[in-house]
Amino acid sequence: MNVFRLVLFVSLLISFPALATQLTLVLKDTENKPVKDVVAALVPAVSEELAGTPPAEMDQREKMFMPHVLAIKVNTLVRFPNSDDIRHHVYSFSPAKKFELRLYHGSTAEPVLFDKPGTVVLGCNIHDSMVAYIYVLETNYFAVSDEQGKLQINAPGGRYQLQIQHPHLPDMYSEPEFVLTDEPNQEKVIALEKLTPPASTEPVDEFSTLF
Repeated sequence: MNVFRLVLFVSLLISFPALATQLTLVLKDTENKPVKDVVAALVPAVSEELAGTPPAEMDQREKMFMPHVLAIKVNTLVRFPNSDDIRHHVYSFSPAKKFELRLYHGSTAEPVLFDKPGTVVLGCNIHDSMVAYIYVLETNYFAVSDEQGKLQINAPGGRYQLQIQHPHLPDMYSEPEFVLTDEPNQEKVIALEKLTPPASTEPVDEFSTLF
């Protein structure tokens, strides 16, 4: 390799960013059953600028919020379309975001800006069985587990804090010194303890079907 080619090769290496590692997490309960709707986030040891993100969406179908759990970055707009043929009244009293979308249907409600980190619990003022969760995060690297309890996060190798949250997990699971290697793939199985049983989602009265 002549000097020109060597310089060109080194320049190309410098100009390309570090390749991301794909971290696969498998979340299980103490009975080895998969846990869905787990939010996992990698928070860099050195803070970095949050990348821009398009608006997110939480729909309302068959008197349920969909998805049940939504993970977003700080300063993300969330739309709340109502695809039911009845009206809903969406609200939250959570410190991270207090808001109210009065009785409406379709896509008439204004999107809501989530500008503070934290957990936002949603409800419907008409249908008490409707509950959902929005986790507002200060990192670019996060995902939500599927039915098999799996999720994947792509991030550069380095040191992070691993944060795990779930609606039925009383306290955040955290690993303050989580090292993501430079290998293309990394996998970890985590057993979540102290998961509380889910609440009933059955309608509490006959009047909830009238709106």
